[in-house]
Amino acid sequence: MAKILVVDDAKFMRVTLTNMLKKANHIVIGEAENGREAVELYRKLKPEIVTMDITMPEMTGLDAVKEIKKEFPDAKIVICSSMGQQKMVMDAIEAGAKDYIVKPFNENRVNEAIDKVLG
Repeated sequence: MAKILVVDDAKFMRVTLTNMLKKANHIVIGEAENGREAVELYRKLKPEIVTMDITMPEMTGLDAVKEIKKEFPDAKIVICSSMGQQKMVMDAIEAGAKDYIVKPFNENRVNEAIDKVLG
């Protein structure tokens, strides 16, 4: 069981992911719809894991990963991407993200990624 911050600019994606995480007995302690909000909520809530969309307004997921990792080197971030964003996923992994999940979300893959990151 982990405290998780869900970040995605699409409400539908946040709801879908939140439902999957809750079903796996995790606690969603916050939601953000852009990278800037994600950084602010990370500072405030100190989640154990962040699921981070890549493509968002105001601040991208990649920039948010870099910002969070700079301040909190131990942050555990799982990138969420659509098909065809492999380059951005690799950039995010290089920036410190621990794993990635592809949209549309597969519940088993989501749980696998969270379990892997939790160690």
